Amino acid sequence: MPATDFQGSSVPFSSLGRSILSIRRDRVHSMDANHEASSGGASSEQDQLESFQKHVADLFLGLAASSPDDLLSLSWIRKLLDAFLICQEEFRAVLFSSRAGLLSRPPLDRLVGEFFERSVKALDVCNAVRDGIEQVRSWQRHLDIVVSALDGGGGRAPGEGQLRRAKKALAELTIGMLDEKDSATVLAHRNRSFGRNNGGGGSTKDHHRPSHFRSLSWSVSRSWSAAKQLQAIGNNLTAPRGHEVVATAGLAVPVYTMNSVLLFVMWALVAAIPCQDRGLQIHFSVPRQFPWAAPVMSLHERIVEESKRRDRKNSNGLLKEIHRIEKCARHLGEVTDEMRFPLGEEREAEMREGVREVASVCEALKEGLDPLERQVREVFHRIVRSRTEGLDSLVKPGNPE
Repeated sequence: MPATDFQGSSVPFSSLGRSILSIRRDRVHSMDANHEASSGGASSEQDQLESFQKHVADLFLGLAASSPDDLLSLSWIRKLLDAFLICQEEFRAVLFSSRAGLLSRPPLDRLVGEFFERSVKALDVCNAVRDGIEQVRSWQRHLDIVVSALDGGGGRAPGEGQLRRAKKALAELTIGMLDEKDSATVLAHRNRSFGRNNGGGGSTKDHHRPSHFRSLSWSVSRSWSAAKQLQAIGNNLTAPRGHEVVATAGLAVPVYTMNSVLLFVMWALVAAIPCQDRGLQIHFSVPRQFPWAAPVMSLHERIVEESKRRDRKNSNGLLKEIHRIEKCARHLGEVTDEMRFPLGEEREAEMREGVREVASVCEALKEGLDPLERQVREVFHRIVRSRTEGLDSLVKPGNPE
């Protein structure tokens, strides 16, 4: 994602937190407070730090209250990214409204620098997730062909030609959802064949897009690993010690908070979306004294448990809609394999029910994938902007206007 492609604010997140506009107003009030008497200014800074901790806790409490059916759905992932964007903006306000020169003094300069280095590693995860979203789109296009072939129109049962077309699309979908290491050769042939047999499932141009048969995360190198990248983001991430908190006027705490939020959000994205060399085995533990620790750790445990479910262990991703794709494709594949002409009334009813389920999945993907991709892009650009401003502050102490 080129850094010059910034898209602006994401959709509102009023259900889980304040708007970005209110955060900016808070920042102005906080900066005004720094001009008060030293005792009053210190009190204002402390209030701002405590407010940030509480707000992060509120955001993740809202996410943790999600039902099992909502957790890891497209809508839930979008809420998670909105929470991250709000945390990022408020953290930026806390950091840049601190006393002049504090950011450039040790140990805060080191802590902030380490945070920005972790942020750079998160950019690769954003790119990998973006390409994983495109991979899900390619699966959706196969499902669109299945619906088009079997829906019939006018209540008519599909003919043998339509049935063959649906079976072919389901077979190609199954191949496409295999691990890339097992299916790279077949996948390339599949897409050349798929391009010749357009059949109304999308434009010919779409079927020739290179993302169909390149690596799931082709904007990162083929040796890149999502699992290793997450481990690198979490490496040496420890809660601040007492002397670090004192020496940084308390700012070591929000830096640690934002590090933890960054790690958790990137980990959850990799858990949900197909990525190159996915892996969730990272050490993630937060001291319970932080007000946001309980909801974040609860979400971490729930996602780990989901990954251990028998029907999810070998999945491309834990996104609920991916699970629905797998279930619908498997069920409809079994139904079509057993279909014989002329169709009996019971078999046709079963087929139509399967088609309705597939159509429902396609609709959910069409409504959710584009907004999700925009949010991932926004996270990328917000990280870039925040890092640029932060590094400038480390070199030239002072608050950005």
